[in-house]
Amino acid sequence: MPYKIKPSVKAKADFKEYIDYIKTECGMPMTAAKHYDGLLECFEFLKKNPLLNPIRNTPSLRQFGMNVRRKNFKKMAIIYTVNGDIVYTHRIVAASMITGL
Repeated sequence: MPYKIKPSVKAKADFKEYIDYIKTECGMPMTAAKHYDGLLECFEFLKKNPLLNPIRNTPSLRQFGMNVRRKNFKKMAIIYTVNGDIVYTHRIVAASMITGL
Protein backbone atom coordinates (compact mmCIF):
# COMPACT_ATOMS: atom_id res chain seq x y z
CA MET A 1 0.00 0.00 0.00
CA PRO A 2 1.56 3.34 -0.96
CA TYR A 3 1.56 6.01 1.72
CA LYS A 4 0.88 9.69 1.10
CA ILE A 5 3.49 12.26 2.11
CA LYS A 6 2.15 15.36 3.85
CA PRO A 7 4.96 17.83 4.54
CA SER A 8 4.50 20.55 7.12
CA VAL A 9 5.10 24.17 6.19
CA LYS A 10 8.32 24.02 8.20
CA ALA A 11 9.50 20.84 6.44
CA LYS A 12 8.94 22.50 3.05
CA ALA A 13 10.93 25.53 4.21
CA ASP A 14 13.69 23.27 5.59
CA PHE A 15 13.94 21.47 2.25
CA LYS A 16 14.21 24.74 0.32
CA GLU A 17 16.70 26.29 2.77
CA TYR A 18 18.93 23.20 2.65
CA ILE A 19 19.07 23.11 -1.16
CA ASP A 20 19.45 26.90 -1.43
CA TYR A 21 22.31 26.85 1.07
CA ILE A 22 24.27 24.30 -0.96
CA LYS A 23 23.50 26.06 -4.23
CA THR A 24 24.01 29.68 -3.19
CA GLU A 25 26.11 29.85 -0.04
CA CYS A 26 28.43 26.99 -1.00
CA GLY A 27 28.32 27.83 -4.71
CA MET A 28 27.71 24.20 -5.67
CA PRO A 29 24.65 23.98 -7.93
CA MET A 30 25.44 20.47 -9.18
CA THR A 31 25.78 19.18 -5.63
CA ALA A 32 22.53 20.93 -4.71
CA ALA A 33 20.80 19.13 -7.60
CA LYS A 34 22.17 15.78 -6.39
CA HIS A 35 20.99 16.45 -2.83
CA TYR A 36 17.59 17.52 -4.16
CA ASP A 37 17.29 14.22 -6.05
CA GLY A 38 18.52 12.29 -3.02
CA LEU A 39 15.92 13.83 -0.75
CA LEU A 40 13.21 13.03 -3.28
CA GLU A 41 14.42 9.40 -3.25
CA CYS A 42 14.08 9.41 0.55
CA PHE A 43 10.49 10.56 0.22
CA GLU A 44 9.83 7.82 -2.35
CA PHE A 45 11.24 5.33 0.17
CA LEU A 46 8.92 6.74 2.84
CA LYS A 47 5.94 6.33 0.50
CA LYS A 48 6.66 2.59 0.41
CA ASN A 49 8.35 1.74 3.72
CA PRO A 50 7.83 4.41 6.40
CA LEU A 51 7.56 1.88 9.22
CA LEU A 52 11.06 0.45 8.66
CA ASN A 53 12.65 3.27 10.64
CA PRO A 54 12.26 2.71 14.39
CA ILE A 55 10.21 4.94 16.67
CA ARG A 56 12.46 7.42 18.49
CA ASN A 57 11.86 8.27 22.13
CA THR A 58 14.37 11.07 22.58
CA PRO A 59 13.02 14.06 24.50
CA SER A 60 13.82 16.53 21.71
CA LEU A 61 11.70 14.57 19.22
CA ARG A 62 8.66 14.02 21.44
CA GLN A 63 7.31 17.43 20.43
CA PHE A 64 6.33 15.79 17.12
CA GLY A 65 4.36 12.96 18.71
CA MET A 66 4.82 9.65 20.45
CA ASN A 67 5.44 7.66 17.27
CA VAL A 68 8.07 9.97 15.79
CA ARG A 69 10.60 8.45 13.41
CA ARG A 70 13.59 9.68 11.51
CA LYS A 71 15.06 8.90 8.09
CA ASN A 72 18.66 9.94 7.55
CA PHE A 73 20.02 11.44 4.35
CA LYS A 74 23.69 12.41 4.30
CA LYS A 75 24.03 14.51 7.48
CA MET A 76 20.37 15.46 7.49
CA ALA A 77 17.41 13.88 9.26
CA ILE A 78 13.82 13.79 8.04
CA ILE A 79 11.60 13.83 11.13
CA TYR A 80 8.19 12.26 10.53
CA THR A 81 5.24 10.40 11.98
CA VAL A 82 2.89 7.88 10.41
CA ASN A 83 -0.86 7.93 10.92
CA GLY A 84 -2.86 5.44 8.88
CA ASP A 85 -1.67 5.76 5.29
CA ILE A 86 -0.21 9.26 5.72
CA VAL A 87 3.41 10.13 6.45
CA TYR A 88 3.58 13.54 8.09
CA THR A 89 7.01 15.10 7.64
CA HIS A 90 7.67 17.63 10.37
CA ARG A 91 11.24 18.83 9.82
CA ILE A 92 14.36 18.28 7.72
CA VAL A 93 17.30 19.28 9.88
CA ALA A 94 20.97 18.62 10.37
CA ALA A 95 21.20 15.41 12.37
CA SER A 96 23.56 17.12 14.82
CA MET A 97 20.80 19.63 15.71
CA ILE A 98 18.25 17.07 16.81
CA THR A 99 19.09 17.41 20.49
CA GLY A 100 18.52 21.17 20.18
CA LEU A 101 15.01 20.98 18.68
